[in-house]
This record gives sequence, structure tokens and C-alpha cells, in this order.
Amino acid sequence: MTKKVVITFSDGSASRPLIYELIKKFDIMVSIIKADIDGGRNGKLVLELDSDSEHIRQAIDFMQTSGVDVTPLEKKISYDDSKCVSCGACTSACPSGALSIGAPDWKLRFQPDKCVVCKLCITACPLKLFHIEFAD
Repeated sequence: MTKKVVITFSDGSASRPLIYELIKKFDIMVSIIKADIDGGRNGKLVLELDSDSEHIRQAIDFMQTSGVDVTPLEKKISYDDSKCVSCGACTSACPSGALSIGAPDWKLRFQPDKCVVCKLCITACPLKLFHIEFAD
């Protein structure tokens, strides 16, 4: 099972080796998708957790009891590809590489599994083809 979460931490919780503990204690493969940490050791991480559902649940409980706020990433970006002109404006705004244009057809390609829902494509698209979908 794979689950994306946003963790928010402050000074007190930033001093722990949290990623190491998730890997060691809960046998979870952790991918850091996006990190935004300031000099004061406050910040946010977008993580992809890959393990069985019980280990992921235990890991989330562990992070919350350790003073880390954990929010599931339950929304996703979608776009209307039937109206897309592949101008590339969204690709330059996408920090995760979820949007790309390339040979041989030079059409926009969207890889939802790489998307971190930063929403920059929504404002970058001149045709307003991107929108947020919320999970049930």
C-alpha cells in the first residue's frame, strides 16, 4: 500500500531522526516528495509511505504522538486534456516533474503519481484546464 501524507513539524519535533525511525521501527519505504524547511527547523514534508496498511497506520500514530502533525494528501490535480494545446506553461511551473512535454509528439504528459498538489499548474495554465479533485 502507498499513502501520501504531509507532515508539519516545529522545533521540538525536528530534532529527532524521524525518517530513520519510520524505516527502522515500521519497515516502511519512505520517499520525500517535497520538503520546505526553514532555518529555525520548522517545516513541512510531503512523504510517500510504502508498506502494508497496518505498518502505515502505526507509523502515522507514532508521528502524531511525537508531536508531528500528519495530514493525508487526499486531493489530486486533474486537467482537461481534450482542450490542451500543449503550450508548456504548466511544465515550467511544476516542481515535481509531473508535467512534461517532449519528443516525438510534443504533447503534454501528466504523471499523477509524481504530483505533489502544489497547485502551481492551476495558476500557470492560460486556458484554466487544471482543477483539484478531492478524494471520497
